[in-house]
Amino acid sequence: MTTSAPETTREGQHALDADVIVVGGGNAAFTAAHAAAVRGRKVLLLEKAPQDEFGGNSYYTAGATRISHGGLEDLADLVEPDERHAATVVPPYSPEDYTADLVRVTEGRNDPDLTEALVHEAAPNLRWLKSLGLKYRLMYERQAYQREDGSYLFWGGLHVGNVGGGEGLMHDHLAVAERLGTEVRFGQDVSGLIVEDGRVRGVEVRQQDGTVTELRAESVVLGAGGFESSAEWRREHLGEGWENAKVRGTRFNNGDMIAAGLAIGAQKAGDWSTCHSTQWDAFNPDNESNRELTNRLTRQSYFLGIIVNTEGQRFVDEGEDFRNYTYAKFGREILKQPGSVAYQVFDANLRAMLRTEEYDMPGISVEQADTLEELAARIGVDPQSLAATVADYNASIDTSVPWDPTVKDGRRAETTPVKSNWATPLTEGPFYAYAVTCGITFTFGGLKSDTHGRVLDAQGEAIPGLYVCGEMLGGLFSANYPGGSGLAAGVVFGRRAGTLA
Repeated sequence: MTTSAPETTREGQHALDADVIVVGGGNAAFTAAHAAAVRGRKVLLLEKAPQDEFGGNSYYTAGATRISHGGLEDLADLVEPDERHAATVVPPYSPEDYTADLVRVTEGRNDPDLTEALVHEAAPNLRWLKSLGLKYRLMYERQAYQREDGSYLFWGGLHVGNVGGGEGLMHDHLAVAERLGTEVRFGQDVSGLIVEDGRVRGVEVRQQDGTVTELRAESVVLGAGGFESSAEWRREHLGEGWENAKVRGTRFNNGDMIAAGLAIGAQKAGDWSTCHSTQWDAFNPDNESNRELTNRLTRQSYFLGIIVNTEGQRFVDEGEDFRNYTYAKFGREILKQPGSVAYQVFDANLRAMLRTEEYDMPGISVEQADTLEELAARIGVDPQSLAATVADYNASIDTSVPWDPTVKDGRRAETTPVKSNWATPLTEGPFYAYAVTCGITFTFGGLKSDTHGRVLDAQGEAIPGLYVCGEMLGGLFSANYPGGSGLAAGVVFGRRAGTLA
């Protein structure tokens, strides 16, 4: 990365280390850095992680990004060519659809102004990033099923992702930053903000020996993530038991920069009591911040089968909605179960439909048996309880309704709790049980800003020189979120912040 000597401002003022300092190293932070750099600003990006752990939470994602579009023809200029396109159906996904999904899954607690910007700007901003060097594709393995005629049908409103997943996304971002002349420094433990005459003038960086140095700029963009990596903050804000959740992504998002913003008068925003949490491999010995397996430790074919707790009882409607609209909230439901562990159960017929990248991986927590009773014994569940649960489930299914995983097919199991869609009897051995626990992704509470990322104080006034983006920006999500909208929000509000900074 390029490094220049600090600039000197008017006589009597401190020298500047950059025009814009960006704190954070994920998708939102790099997008903000790019937006400032293309304006000719001198940008310094400070990443807390060492270089071999760079990328924030974004590195650990599948790279899925939710955008509105008019169907496959509309996406042709954005995604990489693929011979399967000729036999592919991608239903249009309008801004109105996007808005309705956000309102529905957050129970109406999404900020309407932030939502308006997100749903209209995500697609053009992905095209902007593509023009800078990022690469996108259709996510066949995650968001489509091949039909009997050989064609592919996409579902659930989430169709586009980065080539190479989250790892590809962040390596592309790093390459763009280098090409634009942005200086990236790793291992930077930013501990506070410098405020002079009511304006943010830079940041304080804690050194390994405990000393603190200052870096100065005209403005600072905060994109350093939420507080999900701090067991203490999780317990305080999310509640008792959350200290036991497994951290899916980076271990460096501990809330320090949220605290720094609050310390200078920034206003809180969003839902501090909920978060994005998923079903996560329970017993893999390396099931936190795994740089090799990243998102493959998630288990997201659950809607095909059933989920039972250690007492052999179902406790959620696995078919409530498309996976994209339920996966981010079911982690917390598992956390409430005895031992914070549950099991996804499938039979031989369903096993072939499970996502290969998630269910055929090294070290997976799975047991297999020819009968349900044998399976129960292997996972420490009462055999009679599991067998009774499955028998009741099987008997309650209206098998006259066609089963179709590409649509909400209405094929219900009228048991307790009901399964609203995709119910199919579990009858053919061998049977499989995948152990899952709660994997926390990111927290929904953060700092208050306007739609351009300007951080607001308690009076609703912008704090001069301070911007926020990414998971630190509170207000978009509550209780749940539509899959892929986190990376989309990072792009939209990262670019907006970087355009002003």
